[in-house]
Amino acid sequence: MATFDVGMYWYALISTENAARVVGMYASRSSSVAQSPTLACSYALGEMRDAPGVGSATTCTASDPVQVTTSYMASGADGLPAAQVSVTYKSSPLLAVPGMITGSLTITRTVQFPIRS
Repeated sequence: MATFDVGMYWYALISTENAARVVGMYASRSSSVAQSPTLACSYALGEMRDAPGVGSATTCTASDPVQVTTSYMASGADGLPAAQVSVTYKSSPLLAVPGMITGSLTITRTVQFPIRS
């Protein structure tokens, strides 16, 4: 059972990383998209659909397993305008592994993409 749980956590980690990348690519389309990303949640949920607890979720609010935040940065890591995206996934409780895993996991991945236009 512990091996199954660890596999599910690894899958959730990879899904969260992919969701952050996809939403970051979407938000970097322009400064207006980065400031008001209407489809960001949809893209994140599309990448995370098979993660435990996500299933048919349609929103990314604080009570949902997936939360997405985006922001426009006038000066990113390279000094150019950028979109910064954070995707947070709160896993469903699975089997706890004493001394290693508490039964649930919260994963946050943040990416920054330069604005393309």
